Amino acid sequence: MKRFKKIFGIALLLLVVLVCGAAVVNYPKLEIISGFSAKNMSSSVFLGNRSLEYTDKTDHNVPMVKLATDEIDLDKKYAIANVYGLKERKAIYREGLGSILVDEDFDEDKPFLAPNRTFSKIDEPYPYGALPQKDTVFEQLDYKKIESTVASIFDTNGVEEKKTRAVLVLYKDQIINERYIDGFDKHSKLLGWSMTKSILSTMYGVLQSQGKIDINSKAPIAEWQNDERKEITINNLLQMNSGLEWDEDYGSISDVTKMLYIDKDMTTPQIHKKAIHKPNENWYYSSGTSNLLSGILRKQFNTYQEYLDFPYREFIDKIGMHSMLIETDMAGNYVGSSYGWATVRDWAKFGSLYLHRGNWNGTQIFDPSWVDYVTTPSPTSDGDYGGHFWLNSGGFYPDAPKDMFSANGYQGQRVFIIPSKDLVIVRFGLIGDAGVDFNNFLKEIVSAVK
Repeated sequence: MKRFKKIFGIALLLLVVLVCGAAVVNYPKLEIISGFSAKNMSSSVFLGNRSLEYTDKTDHNVPMVKLATDEIDLDKKYAIANVYGLKERKAIYREGLGSILVDEDFDEDKPFLAPNRTFSKIDEPYPYGALPQKDTVFEQLDYKKIESTVASIFDTNGVEEKKTRAVLVLYKDQIINERYIDGFDKHSKLLGWSMTKSILSTMYGVLQSQGKIDINSKAPIAEWQNDERKEITINNLLQMNSGLEWDEDYGSISDVTKMLYIDKDMTTPQIHKKAIHKPNENWYYSSGTSNLLSGILRKQFNTYQEYLDFPYREFIDKIGMHSMLIETDMAGNYVGSSYGWATVRDWAKFGSLYLHRGNWNGTQIFDPSWVDYVTTPSPTSDGDYGGHFWLNSGGFYPDAPKDMFSANGYQGQRVFIIPSKDLVIVRFGLIGDAGVDFNNFLKEIVSAVK
């Protein structure tokens, strides 16, 4: 009996040590977990018009995040979250700016500026206006195959493996297939995550076309002027080829998770990273680079209001993407790495703009050469990445056309643009390649276009 008690005591001690060790290791993560939960809950409720219960059951039903407990104040428009009562975080919703994760020092009562928007109704069919499309039948399309292929990436019979929420297929500016799960429709706003990077790139395309910036010029960062980083160009940043150190790990306390869920000013973390490679020698994906570019963009304007208005006035509202909203950080910067929301139809308009090489129903939003730029592979990216767009020139999707390029986001958000087939394909969901065979999906859609 004494021996048993001794063994039990040792086992209990080991258990206590393990529990305490796990607590010590994971405690710093709680701030990021509750930060993600509060921010995403606020955006989901106040931008996406979904409920707390639905968001908890779906978007937050993932490891670590599901440990958080959320509360919503519908009148004051904020969300708070904590993990077992620890590390409570708060996100507030501001009209025109979206949901902002705030800290204790943030002055919620201080007046704020918001973008000026122009919401015009044009008497033309989609995508150029708000009128219904004509019933056009293309003889070269296999409609049944397209229908079955789209249906194949949606879950059925209660199985939840693919988690697709919406798909839209646009051919020659005509919607030839559009499908949503229950609770979503053409009016639902969805978060594009890193598809926002391609929106940010387009802002640079507009400025470049207007002659107001030269992307081949050196990045205007004062902190870099006394070391080798002074050689980094805006082009290097757009191509993710600056050589700067960055840790893009979403499963740990990393550069990217600290930036998105702790930092007040998301445009600064990448500035303070050292150069570990020369420009053009090492491609590396960095959300910090995208937000640094948002900060550089802000410097191109004399006033903050001009910065806020620019993407909507010169691009987004011009093509009728009126549902789109790009959220800001605590310092008022657009979170160009991650936080763009819009309906599926408006995301498809974005793809159509690139399909038409910047021309929107006769108006040139940006120069056609910008499309050539963003689809030129970044050195050392193996043909997978261009100017803040993903490419297929290296054959990442072996059965899809090589000229395809796309805006990609976390969990398989996609806007595929296929010029050789006059196709734009949009997919939204809660899981990416692990649940959906994008290569086969694209192969089947493309083969249905004769």
